[in-house]
Formats: sequence, C-alpha cells, structure tokens
Amino acid sequence: MSVEILREYMDEGDRLRKELRERLQKIVDISGAIADAILHGGKVLICGNGGSAADSQHMAAEFIVRLSSACKRRALPAIALSTDTSVLTAAANDLGYESVFSRQVEGLGNKGDILIGISTSGKSPNVLRALSVARRRGLTTIGFLGGTGGPAVRSCDMYYLVGSSDPCRVQEIHELIIHMVAALVEKSIVEEE
Repeated sequence: MSVEILREYMDEGDRLRKELRERLQKIVDISGAIADAILHGGKVLICGNGGSAADSQHMAAEFIVRLSSACKRRALPAIALSTDTSVLTAAANDLGYESVFSRQVEGLGNKGDILIGISTSGKSPNVLRALSVARRRGLTTIGFLGGTGGPAVRSCDMYYLVGSSDPCRVQEIHELIIHMVAALVEKSIVEEE
C-alpha cells in the first residue's frame, strides 16, 4: 500500500474540481432548465447503470425529499428509472437490456419533462436509447458524462463532461454536481412559489 497512490487520486480529484469551478455556468444553466421544467408542471426522469444508477437514485431522492433540512418546500417530481425491478427485468427479458430505460421514457415521459442520462463513458446503449427516445418525445435531454462524452454528447441538449476516463473520478464529480444542481433547483423553486 502506498500513500503516493492516494496522493495521485487526490491530485486528479483536485484537477477535476478546478475544472468544474471554471465551468460553473454550465451547472447554473442545467439547474435553470430543470427548475423551469418543474415550475411548468414537468418532471425529471434520471437513468444510469451501476454507480450511475445509484447517482440517479440519489438525485431523485434529493428532489423528492429535499437537499437542505432548513428548506421547507414541496416534493419535486423526479423518478430514477433504475429502481423498478419488475419493469427492468421484464424489459430486459422481453425487449433487451438496451431498452430498459427507453421503454420507461416512452411510458412516463412527456413534452416539457427532463431526462438526465448519467454515464461515465457516454457509451451506455440503454442510456443512449433513452436519450434518443426522450428527444423524439420532446423532453429536454441532459447528460452527466465522462471521458470524451461518447455518442451521448450528440443526444444531449445540455451536458456536463468530466474530463477523465476513470469512472471513479467521474462519479466523484457527478455526485458533487448532483448536490450543486439540487441546491440551485431547490432555491429556484422556493423563490418562485
């Protein structure tokens, strides 16, 4: 075991946080689009695989419950598409795993809603298909991506790209972004209502 390995992790994390600090307007813009959709009766659908599935559930919880215990507000409509095991397993079995999120977007998504696709590579076939279906249905598509962003970049109306190909580092920044977005959306909702 080496402390040097941990220092390298910390240095990479510091670099990515510095990059985020220089691109905060992207987070403001994404948060504004989400708040606007909610204020106009829309909802937020969120999808991802593995750690990104956990991040989608985390984000939905922040919207539905609240980020800050000091904030008294209504629940905000958000659904993590990775949580319904009956739908996931039926879609995977009957339609193929690449359809587990897009099928839910078909059934739950409406014009004016938001779909957030979370992918550390931007290459997840089921996230790509969900983004594509969402666009066709008139949802605003947002990506929290990593690496080069892969093909997901072309399917997103807005995105934040973490400049690392290491899924661990990308997920660390995605979690920070989730909290930033939740804070800004919460503030916007409280101010408008």
